[in-house]
Amino acid sequence: MKHSALLKQEHRPWPIPKRPWTWRQSWQDLLFAHWPISASVLRPLVPPALKVQEFEGTAWIGVVPFRMAGVMRRPLPDLPWLSAFPELNVRIYVEEGGKAGVWFLSLDAANPVAVWAARRFFHLPYFYAEMSVREEGARIKYASQREGAGFLGEYGPISEVYGAGSGGLEHFLTERYCLYALAPNGKLYRNEVHHVPWSLQKAEANIQQNTMLNYHGINIKGPPPLLHFAKRIDVVVWDAELVSLY
Repeated sequence: MKHSALLKQEHRPWPIPKRPWTWRQSWQDLLFAHWPISASVLRPLVPPALKVQEFEGTAWIGVVPFRMAGVMRRPLPDLPWLSAFPELNVRIYVEEGGKAGVWFLSLDAANPVAVWAARRFFHLPYFYAEMSVREEGARIKYASQREGAGFLGEYGPISEVYGAGSGGLEHFLTERYCLYALAPNGKLYRNEVHHVPWSLQKAEANIQQNTMLNYHGINIKGPPPLLHFAKRIDVVVWDAELVSLY
């Protein structure tokens, strides 16, 4: 039987890899908080091989708190504590070879083993943080703290579920099917991912602290962030493939 993430594929911008996927996970109770930003500010933060993408002339940066569940390498079963933990990432949108993906400036997680494994095998900039997530009705109370970076707030949906229309900003910010990572030896890698199309909801949030962007030397001024909520999406991930040398 196919993993549920593979039941729908026609929405992908390119075909799924022919080789088997190797990891599965579920992303739950996500808040997408996005701010417009000049691509010139982001350019020094990504490898030269990657193009910083813009939507109608503007780049975007996101802070995304959520919960990871069902994280495990195929075909192993879930393991208590190792397979579920809070995560928070800071992400921007890039492209290489016609494949639009995500570049993570940082990823915080409350599981030290997951942090070690992601740094070792995926070359992603993970950090261990003290984190807590509490669900109160339709609201999610979220806290994350580590040296130099923190997030504290609550958020939840305020609309019915809908899909991101192709070609729109919401589609640009969420429908991403690969991620890029730079290894210590200067090699740039791509991990393909797949899931069904996002089921989004408009969201509201009371963000009491957010120094996640400041940690990367980014100071956002202007209107409040664009907010979206997603309850859950199941994901499969393929092992990395080499893209280029830095």
